[in-house]
Amino acid sequence: MIAMQYNFTLPADYDMDIVRQRIASKGHMLDNFPGLAFKAYLHASKDSIATASSQNVYAPFYLWNDNEGMNNFLCGDGFKAVSHAFSWPAVKQWSVWHSHVSEQVRNAKFATRQLSTIAPYTALGNLREEETSAAKSISEQDGVLATLVAFDPNEWTLVRFILWRDAAVAKTAALAAGFPAHVQVYEVGHVSAPEAGSV
Repeated sequence: MIAMQYNFTLPADYDMDIVRQRIASKGHMLDNFPGLAFKAYLHASKDSIATASSQNVYAPFYLWNDNEGMNNFLCGDGFKAVSHAFSWPAVKQWSVWHSHVSEQVRNAKFATRQLSTIAPYTALGNLREEETSAAKSISEQDGVLATLVAFDPNEWTLVRFILWRDAAVAKTAALAAGFPAHVQVYEVGHVSAPEAGSV
């Protein structure tokens, strides 16, 4: 599996209702997209108490079942449209060590994402076991609808990502589970994912 994200940093005075309206009108277009485990349409606003963001951002996050699905999206009309609307982004990719996606993932309202650097000569096998164990523990918490942990061996980064049913416990629970102090919190405008029971 492959985790993928691109980020658009928007001006401080940007009307984030434009992003919300775009998600509301176009989000459904990737529902049941072949090869997609989920796409979370994420945004964070400077004026939002829930996200406490230092910037206005639109930052969709994807979990792909395979490389083919990712390639079909990036080479297709969907990515073309968003890049023309917001700019040409750098697309981050991580190889997934562990993921869990609930059948209720479409109900997610908030997300947390934490990025960290993997130090040179880290015992990767041990790190993978530790991170997988932690992700499994988090996935058992009430209100968690998806978890994943993944790494990029090109830039040596680790990503921990969680989709939550609501904001009330999102950041607190992530920190209590051992995340470092800085966790990016997003609001989720829509989640595209296969319907429960579909292939």
